[in-house]
Amino acid sequence: MSDHLIVQKSGPIATLLLDRAEKRNPISYAMWSALPSLLDDVANDDAIKVLVVRGAGDVAFSAGADIGEFERYRADSAGARIYNEATHVAERAMTGFPKPAIAMIHGFCIGGGAELALGCDFRFADTNARFGITPARLGIVYSLTATRQLTDLAGPAVARHILFSGLHLDAQRAFDRDLEETELAVFKNTGDHPLFGLAVRSRIFPVHVEAERARVDLRCPGLHQLQERPFESGAVDCLLEHVHALETRLKRVAVDSMFTHR
Repeated sequence: MSDHLIVQKSGPIATLLLDRAEKRNPISYAMWSALPSLLDDVANDDAIKVLVVRGAGDVAFSAGADIGEFERYRADSAGARIYNEATHVAERAMTGFPKPAIAMIHGFCIGGGAELALGCDFRFADTNARFGITPARLGIVYSLTATRQLTDLAGPAVARHILFSGLHLDAQRAFDRDLEETELAVFKNTGDHPLFGLAVRSRIFPVHVEAERARVDLRCPGLHQLQERPFESGAVDCLLEHVHALETRLKRVAVDSMFTHR
């Protein structure tokens, strides 16, 4: 567990707080490692309808992975593999979270912070937000999952520009490139945003979230490209079967709900 990754629950809303404001909320190895179990706890709490991910303080959502730890955890290839596995598991836990997840972004959203935000269903940004994906400056490669998410959101050309240059985008430029859903003038009032209220009030079932995500993924450019590659076509077939199974489960949940609420 990590003292710097905190879950706060209030009614139907759970907030995942990155709590290292004095350093712009960098994500440590301990935080990456703790994330899956924390998300699992929220996912299994039937009272929680929505997850909000945000950074402590007023300066940053997250300045990225804690590069001060790299010398310790990434000093050799074996250590780098262990570190990368922790971030990969955390990343998959975020993208696979079965309830609507919203990244509330203010200030810096860089590297690993952007990785978390990309794993959410929505990204709401304050006007002072700044986005950047900067592994190229460190001589390392961004994760495959996060790269795919970035490409699906912004398109190949914009993704290449962001990854190759390592430049920061302000909130308006990020909005123009589809990295965020909406720009908010007053960050403290984001709870009043229509999409946020809709997500909280919805009687949506986790299996519905999973099914809709899978159907959206089927329409992403990356998967259409997979269909053109025979050696990877099996992955698409598996996803199609997964969508069918989810839709079957969703119908059962809907029927059970009708009888339960009569």
